[in-house]
Amino acid sequence: MKKALIFMGILVSAACSTAALALDFSADMVSTTRAGSFTGKIFAAKDKVRMDMAGAVTITRMDKDVAWVLMPQQNMYMEQKLDPERIAGATEKMPGEMERTLVGKDTVDGKMTDKYLIVYTSKEGRATVFQWIDPVSGIPLKTAAEDGSWSVEYRNLMVGAQDDSLFEIPSGYQKFAMPDISDMMKGMRE
Repeated sequence: MKKALIFMGILVSAACSTAALALDFSADMVSTTRAGSFTGKIFAAKDKVRMDMAGAVTITRMDKDVAWVLMPQQNMYMEQKLDPERIAGATEKMPGEMERTLVGKDTVDGKMTDKYLIVYTSKEGRATVFQWIDPVSGIPLKTAAEDGSWSVEYRNLMVGAQDDSLFEIPSGYQKFAMPDISDMMKGMRE
């Protein structure tokens, strides 16, 4: 579970960096970790991002400082305040970016990209990633840990306006509140 949450944090961070470009688009998303590959869809519009992946939907609203995780099968959602460290400013830079070095050109999804090595800091410490930027749109088509432990790639990129309803909680969904574990433990002791 902890690895899944860390991975979702990486995805949200990458998505927030992409959304900071203020360019509306959608794309198929392929996320790879040492545990395997996961496919999904991403939609981005200015300061909003939606990621649909295997039974869960994450909507990140930088304009409201919140992220919602939708559970479609239960018609429920969880709400989480955004971590400021995970949100990029209005630049192509990653949160906590310290260095960016152009290392060459490479092809991603049939498009010639500029490949960069990026050094950044986060709560976990110093990290390095490669990022492949489409020079036409400025969108990072792929971001990958330098050690190969994870990557996120956008395929079939479609630049254009996205429907506002994609970034809202659907009607009929109920807010799911995590029970307070300390209260549960207290009840078990009594």
